[in-house]
Amino acid sequence: MPSPMAKKTAFIGGGQMAEAIIGGLIAGQVSRPDALRATDPVAARCDRLKSRFGILVGSDNRQAVAWADVVILAVKPQALPDVLQEIGPELSRVLVISIAAGVTIRAIGEQASGVRRIVRAMPNTPALVREGMTALAFGSGLSEEDRETARAVFEAVGRVISVEERLMDAVTGLSGSGPAYVFQAIEALADGGVKMGLPRQTAELLAAQTVLGAAKMVLESGEHPAKLKDRVASPGGTTIAGLHELEQGGFRATLMGAVEAATKRSQELGR
Repeated sequence: MPSPMAKKTAFIGGGQMAEAIIGGLIAGQVSRPDALRATDPVAARCDRLKSRFGILVGSDNRQAVAWADVVILAVKPQALPDVLQEIGPELSRVLVISIAAGVTIRAIGEQASGVRRIVRAMPNTPALVREGMTALAFGSGLSEEDRETARAVFEAVGRVISVEERLMDAVTGLSGSGPAYVFQAIEALADGGVKMGLPRQTAELLAAQTVLGAAKMVLESGEHPAKLKDRVASPGGTTIAGLHELEQGGFRATLMGAVEAATKRSQELGR
């Protein structure tokens, strides 16, 4: 199977997520700068990508697609129909990877007649620090090489799983929106520390590193979070007192409700 490094990859849209993926591909030596290209109607964003990564840039979407083996659709969902109308005829020979939230594989196929190889991806913002979580849903016309290529792109910025496309709205509600829930939890933990007398900077460091370390324990131990929680909560101690307060405040139910609300909103936006 050819290395992903050998595949010319064009990013249609040069936004934050495209920049994160480009950075990960280059830093991880998955792709060379001369095998990457990005388009954006805003010249300043093109200039930023060129100066930071040394990749090819421009505003001509059709030219970029004609050059590429892999096309990553990194535009906003509301802009995607116009982009597909413009480049649709050029997509029949390339692997298409869409990170447009809520847009189905079927919708892309209908708006770009002739496209046969489509992957739908939902990365999240920690991809900016190469600790992202990406879910992939695969269209029916893909080869195993196409699947491996898509995985390689997103493994450059974190972890990757594959799911049935019908679950992508739930992925959006959990890992897509989830960083915002965690940021709010870190802020609240730090505020609690400040309330109890800690300096703000110290409280924020304690909160952020605690969340990072706890997440790493879940990922690396393979144990259920409840079991890890029980290890921290000794009888009659400080932790169980804090956990009791969280239960009274509906902490778990509130987080579950947040995932549910975001999932339903994703479903609405995709209609």
